Amino acid sequence: MRDRQVARGARRAREFAAFVAGASGRLLHAATLLTAEAPEANPRARRLLTLALSHTYARWDQLHGEDPYECARQHLATRFARATWHRYGAFGRTRPDPRSPLAALTPQERLILVLRLYEGVAEEQAAALLGLPVERVHTVCDRATATLLHPARPAGPRAVGAEVAPS
Repeated sequence: MRDRQVARGARRAREFAAFVAGASGRLLHAATLLTAEAPEANPRARRLLTLALSHTYARWDQLHGEDPYECARQHLATRFARATWHRYGAFGRTRPDPRSPLAALTPQERLILVLRLYEGVAEEQAAALLGLPVERVHTVCDRATATLLHPARPAGPRAVGAEVAPS
């Protein structure tokens, strides 16, 4: 009996280690995009990843054919949303690192954009995961994409004498 438990535990550890080896890089990148930290300095993203992986490990035996990556991604996204909501109120603005490619977006825009475009999650699934209407997910994703594709130009100093006389 004891030998069987030891063997089962060793097999579980090997399976999980193989999963982590294959999925942790992509999950860390997704977490880094969510937190809008610089890739080389991302302690919040690493914490999110650690929490998602530990949650997945705790549920490993109950997954029964479910995709462990999906489990980890869901936990990562909901943990980010919950932490952002509680820390900053209703997806309030954090101070993203200007080196982050998603620094111009709000946390909600980052979350939806990462789920939809980076992770390839369908609108309906993202809406169900976040508890939002599908139309809201669509609108936020469109707005975030437009913000990234057409960033606002910083207001620069005006040239002296560059004003146009009325005709």
